[in-house]
Amino acid sequence: MEQHELLAELFTALGHANRLKILAFLRDGERCQCELPEAMKLEQSNISRHVKILVSAGILRSRKDGTRTMLRVANPVILDLLDDTEKIALDGLKTRIKAFVP
Repeated sequence: MEQHELLAELFTALGHANRLKILAFLRDGERCQCELPEAMKLEQSNISRHVKILVSAGILRSRKDGTRTMLRVANPVILDLLDDTEKIALDGLKTRIKAFVP
C-alpha cells in the first residue's frame, strides 16, 4: 500500500463526528468501552461499529479486562493531529466569516 493510500485510510477513519468524539473521550487515557453509550448518547451497536473502524485503522488499541473492553489511543500524536486540524478548521471558519461581515 502506498503512502497516500495509508493516509487516505487514516483520514477516512477520522472522517466521522462520532469517531472524533470517541477520541476526545479517550484523550485523558484508557477507558472502558462500556462508558461510551452514556457519555455519547448513542447505542452500543453504533459505538461498536465506530470503534471497530478506529481499531482497524490503528488509531485505537483495545484489550480485554475480564468482561470489559478497554480502549486507548494507540499513538498520542494522533491527538496532536486533531488539535492542529481543529486550528486549521477554525482559521478557515474565521476567513469565511470575514468574507460576509463588513
